[in-house]
Amino acid sequence: MPTIITLDDLAAMNEADDHGRRYETSAQGVLSVVPPPDGKHAKIATRLMSWLLRAGWPDDQILQVPGIRIPGAVGPAGRIPDLTVWSHEPGDAVWLDLDGLLLIIEIISPGSEATDRFTKVNEYAGAGIPLYWTVARDTANTVTMYRLSNGSYQVTAEKPLSWLLQSDPHDHLPMEH
Repeated sequence: MPTIITLDDLAAMNEADDHGRRYETSAQGVLSVVPPPDGKHAKIATRLMSWLLRAGWPDDQILQVPGIRIPGAVGPAGRIPDLTVWSHEPGDAVWLDLDGLLLIIEIISPGSEATDRFTKVNEYAGAGIPLYWTVARDTANTVTMYRLSNGSYQVTAEKPLSWLLQSDPHDHLPMEH
């Protein structure tokens, strides 16, 4: 029988990796090894974080690449989203509980499209996360915005990143902070 990878195992693998790879498990218990983000990926994440900060979102409620604990078939699973927005400061645990998590943003990288567009859509909806956005690596950096409705995500908008960055975050996020 295969070994079940625990969140403690994942934390140890992430800590020990000298190459910046991220280790995650899906809700089905499948291990993923994600390469470090490239420069374009990092710039998109920085632009989104700056947009939220300029609008007055508290910096302790915006986290880049945190570990989050999601329900899994064989125990808790661990995902490491690119950017998260919280209604309150989420604490300092290696694997954060979902209480207060408003939004997950995943920047689609080469090789992660199926996971970000399908697997994580189902996992994050199943975990009850209210909002999920993906940012494509097309010329417009198209942002697909999903909102949780009756246990599944509905696409509410598909807009260029430039459009999003000119809007007010409060038009897209609950005013709970």
